[in-house]
Amino acid sequence: MSVDAHQLRDLLMQSDQEFRELALKHHELDDRLHELSSRAFLSETEQVEEIQLKKRKLQLKDRMEGILQRHRTY
Repeated sequence: MSVDAHQLRDLLMQSDQEFRELALKHHELDDRLHELSSRAFLSETEQVEEIQLKKRKLQLKDRMEGILQRHRTY
């Protein structure tokens, strides 16, 4: 039985605590980035925060993708 990527993500959200925590944090960072991007002007501090958030979000996505990849090989 083949599981598509969306089904695998849903399964991992239910069964894998690490994946679920990573996804939640990823979503929180995404919300903050949307908040920052909706502003007409960012202070220097906010610009630095935006860069850091983007880097952290990518790190989380990479870790989530690693978990997905491990489960795809089973």
